[in-house]
Amino acid sequence: MARVTRDYIKSLPKAELHMHLEGSLEPELMFQLAERNKIKLRFKSIEEVKKAYKFKDLQSFLDIYYEGANVLRRSEDFYDLTTAYLQRCMDDGIDHVEPFFDPQTHLARGVGLEVQLEGIGAALRDAGSRWGISSGLILCILRHLPPEEGMQLYQLARPMIGEFIGIGLDSSELNHPPRKFSHIYEAARADGLKLVAHAGEEGPPTYVWEALQMLKVQRIDHGVQALNDNKLVEHLINQQIPLTVCPNSNVRLKVFEKMCDHPILQMLDQGMNVSINSDDPAYFGGYLVDNFMEVDKALEMSRKHAALLARNSITAAFLDPQRKAQLLARLPLEEIRS
Repeated sequence: MARVTRDYIKSLPKAELHMHLEGSLEPELMFQLAERNKIKLRFKSIEEVKKAYKFKDLQSFLDIYYEGANVLRRSEDFYDLTTAYLQRCMDDGIDHVEPFFDPQTHLARGVGLEVQLEGIGAALRDAGSRWGISSGLILCILRHLPPEEGMQLYQLARPMIGEFIGIGLDSSELNHPPRKFSHIYEAARADGLKLVAHAGEEGPPTYVWEALQMLKVQRIDHGVQALNDNKLVEHLINQQIPLTVCPNSNVRLKVFEKMCDHPILQMLDQGMNVSINSDDPAYFGGYLVDNFMEVDKALEMSRKHAALLARNSITAAFLDPQRKAQLLARLPLEEIRS
């Protein structure tokens, strides 16, 4: 049986649906932007930054994640950050991306939403022209902040609603259930936006239920804790609700101790609509194809698995029917049917 190779994964049509732009800030770019904006970092070298990337849980990662984002001040900073990520996408053979960004992180430092959107939007448009990568931006609400501040963000963003396709919910999950943000999601749904939310990464299966029933999301980001609720698993399979799973992230943040413990292929074999994504690749040791290869190394992914994961990423994407059909037509059907 033919093995999965890096070139095979690159050749598959695919989308990335769970990636935080701030989480793609590589140490080299962090230092460049700090110098450009005359910001003093507590790290003296790139090596020292990388040594700090040893996390015991989600919160220990978020602490350094928000610290790194401090170097993003001008529209060109956001442009350079987004372009660097999209260059990686081009190298990995990614056809479509729906990245997240965290406006509240930057608004708290006096960086306006229009500055953020100007840089990110220009980079996404340029990648479409240069490399043919289609995209849709998702504005995320920080769940560790009061819901009232999330609504203030949404009202601020409303006049710029054409710059993003949907809203998400991220940051510290424990003790911040999705139901707290239902009024924001109701407003976004009325405005015709797509709805996604992080749930079931560290939080319990009840958070996944809340995201589905109270926020009425169309996709669950992470969702691996759903396996602890058989009725939820059955519902996810029957409704084919997409789960954007991030294997490297789950291991680095100790959701699973080792990659060989990760249930991604088990979930796929059960009929769950899962895809592989990189989450915060600069911090977790790899971009999309790297995640595929780490799963293969630990779990011996078949080519059928890889093709199904790629297919799921496309079917779960918020794409127009014509673009979706074009990408699906490039899938190796012989692998899927084997």
